[in-house]
This record gives sequence, structure tokens and C-alpha cells, in this order.
Amino acid sequence: METIRKIRNAHHRDHKSIRQIAKDMNLSRNTVRTILRSNVTELHYERKVQPAPKLEAFKASLTRMLEEEARKPKKQRRSALLLFEQVQREGFTGGYDSVRHFLQRWKREKQEPVKAFVPLSFAPGEAFQFDWGYEQVELGGVNVKVKIAQFRLCHSGAPFCVAYLREILEMVMDAHVQAFGFYGGACRRGIYDNLKTVVSKVLVGKDRVFNRRLQMLASHYLFETVACTPAAGWEKGQIERQVGFVRKWRPLFPS
Repeated sequence: METIRKIRNAHHRDHKSIRQIAKDMNLSRNTVRTILRSNVTELHYERKVQPAPKLEAFKASLTRMLEEEARKPKKQRRSALLLFEQVQREGFTGGYDSVRHFLQRWKREKQEPVKAFVPLSFAPGEAFQFDWGYEQVELGGVNVKVKIAQFRLCHSGAPFCVAYLREILEMVMDAHVQAFGFYGGACRRGIYDNLKTVVSKVLVGKDRVFNRRLQMLASHYLFETVACTPAAGWEKGQIERQVGFVRKWRPLFPS
């Protein structure tokens, strides 16, 4: 889905040719052409046969060896090839690549997160910020807590707010559609907090697994999804200030 979004952005937004997209992304032109002509935002693939990995029984042994190697000085650590030969002596009959890929995944998971920063100045149409706010309003004589989906254009600071009774994915999707209709289009990037309705999984550094349906929405409107670093609210300071401002704007939300 991420590849489809990048292909659609490159063609429809950046006006790149099929040949150029295929070259940049190391894909065949037929693959790029099929995605653009079908206008899909997601492809489904189901494996007919799920192989039983030969490495499964040796992962605990490899993990133990890697933990021991990590405590040694860098120059004294064994290479992936030496570790492969070690598990072969223990009875492993698989290939070297499966061991090498396991070592790479283990090292990535153990790496310290790399801090990245969102720029504080933005070009026109470059980015918008999104977050939720909470307000008490009177509906039919009853005080009700509503959720306010809030958008802010990073360059002009133009705000957009819409209220819902619930904070679920359907409301996030509807809020985006209404905001883009109000603004007359979408920016190149959307900056989000690590909300459960937006981010399915937080990975190392700035890498995220975004919600599948949000990715489809981003692919349709041709914008990139960017998540802030956890506990770094300053990276989307504009929308944070807007949430506080709307909360104090009592004439719109009488209690």
C-alpha cells in the first residue's frame, strides 16, 4: 500500500512519467502502469503455501549468541558467517541468507532510536497538522463531552474544526474529507500525533505503521503521512496551541 501511494503521488502530484517512476522505485513499467490505470489504493496478495521456516528451532540459540556478542568489544565480535557456521554445527540445514536476515532484524530492534525533527517553517501547501480536542457543550439541555477534530495549515495557520460524539477511525476519515473540502485541496504532508486511530504500530525512530484505511485516504488525496516523535509535542506546536485556543473560545462552546 505504501508503494502504491508513492507511485500515485509521483504521477498525479509530481507529474513524473511511468518510465521515471519505474526507474526511481526499481519497478517494472508494467507494474507502475497497472497501478495507475486501475486507480487502486491497495492490492491484496494471499500466499497459497506458508512454508515452515527451518530457522525457527534455532532462533533462541542465535539470540543468546547475539546477546553475548553485543557485550564484547566491536572488534572481537563474530561475523554473521561465523554465527551461521555455529548454528550449522548445531544442526541447522537452511541457507545463510535466512540467518543473515534474522541478525539484521535483531540488530535493528536493538538500535537506539534516531531522533528526527519536524521543521518549524513551511512553504505554502506543504503540510497540515491534525489532533483531537475535547470540549463540554450543551445539547438539548444536557452537558455532553464532544471530540473536536482540528486541522491547521502550517504555512498560513488557517484552522478548521469539526465536532463529533466519538473519536473513532470513521470520524477521522470524515474529518479529513470535510477539511479538504473546506480548504479546497490537500497539502503534500499531514503531521500527526501517535494516535491509535492513526498509527497502528510505532517502530524505531520515525518509522510507523499507519492505519491501512488512513493510508488509502492519503493515497487518494495524494499526501504523505508523518508522525511525531512520542512525547515531543513541540513537533506539532501549531495544532497544540490551537487546541488550547479553541478550549478558551467559550462563545462557540457554551457550558
